[in-house]
Amino acid sequence: MSTESVAATVDKQAQLGANLATEIGKVLVGQEAMVQRLLTGLLCSGHVLLEGLPGLAKTLTVRCLARAIDTGFSRIQFTPDMLPADVIGTEIFNRKDGSFSIKKGPIFSNLVLADEINRAPAKVQAALLEAMQERQGTIGGVTYPMEDPFLVLATQNPIEQEGTYPLPEAQLDRFMMKVLVGYPSKEEELKVIDRMASGQPEPEVAAVASPEDIFAARRSVDEVFVDDKVRNYIVDLIRATREPAAAGVKALDGMIEYGASPRASIYLMKAAKAHAFLQGRNYVTPHDVKSLAPDVLRHRVRLSYEAEAEGQTSDDIITRILDTILVP
Repeated sequence: MSTESVAATVDKQAQLGANLATEIGKVLVGQEAMVQRLLTGLLCSGHVLLEGLPGLAKTLTVRCLARAIDTGFSRIQFTPDMLPADVIGTEIFNRKDGSFSIKKGPIFSNLVLADEINRAPAKVQAALLEAMQERQGTIGGVTYPMEDPFLVLATQNPIEQEGTYPLPEAQLDRFMMKVLVGYPSKEEELKVIDRMASGQPEPEVAAVASPEDIFAARRSVDEVFVDDKVRNYIVDLIRATREPAAAGVKALDGMIEYGASPRASIYLMKAAKAHAFLQGRNYVTPHDVKSLAPDVLRHRVRLSYEAEAEGQTSDDIITRILDTILVP
């Protein structure tokens, strides 16, 4: 496809993201960054983890996004007493004819809201891992594929909250992005009070996109141009999380226990292309990469004991890398 035709297609389809954001905005006040990250994950077929304290509209946002797309939606409320069968499904024995039938679990949907995912025990996390990575589920020894689009949009409270458990590193790595959800501004909170305490019914979110629209937009995202200099910039950022001293970030030497895997390079490239698409561009700039890098990397960079003792966070480390690596 020529550059001109790609530009025309992107310009036409980029309105999809604006339409979805507008529909979500009928109910949600603020949190534009969170909405943009969810749309980025949707366009890249990448799972998204939302972390924030209770009451910050994480669940509401995901539910509104599902309503704005005319597709399947299910919600899984994770609890410490859950079993893998509660997520994947199970075999049911029929006494009349002595046969077994399959009852698929809520994971077999298109948009899956995994609410408070870090409250689930290890066996449930392992069952969810197969669905997220392989996009399939196994019930009674038989494997069933997930329907496309398939996206896990998970929420979690901070680990320090009582009754929560850290997600395994292998599962964290399957999330394309980890988005931190903060408190609204004073003006936004006033709007929330006016809207939610007025006694008026919640506005209805209409379906403004179909799965076919999402598939078409994904094809356009794949055609977004990435210059070799930007590709090298992405790889340089990822490699700096593994060997900061060799990358010129000597101040971080000994601060990182392990860095991001090649999966981070892939996801950062895809996320940057989707970010450019949502901005109506058919090419990626270094700004796209820098905007998405914290969300793609913060759950993939594990700090050393020395860094934690100094009160450093993964975001602090990523910021120093972004400030040091030369931008093309």
